[in-house]
Amino acid sequence: MQVTTIGLDLAKNVFQVHGVDGNGLVVVRKALRRAQLLLFFKELPPCLVGMEACSSAHYWARELSALGHAVKLMPPSYVKPYVKRGKNDAADAAAICEAVTRPTMRFVAIKSPEQQAVLMLHRARALLMRQRTMTVNALRGHLAEFGLIAAQGAKSLAALIEDVFGSGSSEAHVIPLLARRALAPLMAQVRELATQIKAIDAELRVWHQTNAASKRLMTIPGVGFITATAIAATVTDPSHFRSGRQFAAWLGLVPRQNSSGGKERLGSISKMGDRYLRTLLVVGATSVIRYARGKNAAGAQWINELLARRPVRLVSVALANKTARIIWAVLAHGDTYRAPVTVA
Repeated sequence: MQVTTIGLDLAKNVFQVHGVDGNGLVVVRKALRRAQLLLFFKELPPCLVGMEACSSAHYWARELSALGHAVKLMPPSYVKPYVKRGKNDAADAAAICEAVTRPTMRFVAIKSPEQQAVLMLHRARALLMRQRTMTVNALRGHLAEFGLIAAQGAKSLAALIEDVFGSGSSEAHVIPLLARRALAPLMAQVRELATQIKAIDAELRVWHQTNAASKRLMTIPGVGFITATAIAATVTDPSHFRSGRQFAAWLGLVPRQNSSGGKERLGSISKMGDRYLRTLLVVGATSVIRYARGKNAAGAQWINELLARRPVRLVSVALANKTARIIWAVLAHGDTYRAPVTVA
């Protein structure tokens, strides 16, 4: 009996396979070691393979696609309702095999190695940024114990450190020798992290100049090269989304619904999508709002009218939602952003 559909539950070393034929009858149900997986699929005729989207799913999807199989990735939350009972690898593989054949299922586009490499740069940069923030906050706290307070911002802290630890400092006597030795590694770590972040930014700028989609995205207000490269590497195919609103919903920038009986109840944003992309869009929207206050330009008029009625943070999310819709239009139509024209 020929296998037509396979549900593959991924793991680090042991993979569970659940295969059915054209009539839905179970043909194969077995566990495979990592070294046996490709050998098993080489012996199979081309079939539909379903997997949950995870960290290693894109690699295995590319490998199985090279063998002639049709591979589809699904969000794990969409597969969960098809698990009949219990939680084990065999039940998960059977649920994946069932979910991949559903006509209403939504799939995740398979990323190329280049896209994964760019996203790895972003993840590494985000980790270094968090580490730098932690170290800077530790420095601020330790210096405050001796009555040394720095204003908000990295430049103010750098100026304070130079004033306290620099040559010929007038406040060097305030810090005991042991405290100076304790803070020296933290200051060196801040400088090293800043150097590493600049190096990653340079790599992202180089890739940005070689990617047409990223350059088009940067024409949108509130979208810099960091946001543009992250979205260009994440969104493989914009046609997976029917509209800009669905793209914004995928990012979690739409209200959460709790509607029933014909009554619509909208709450806060769902936060269901990629947290990193959502953060970049909200931060970019906050920057746009900062420079749009009090101006009469076509784009600033909508922002100022909304600021008159709503809190600033709510306006930031609303503008991020609007930016997400513009991003989808730019990617889907292959065009650049055109600023609105002020009507006389």
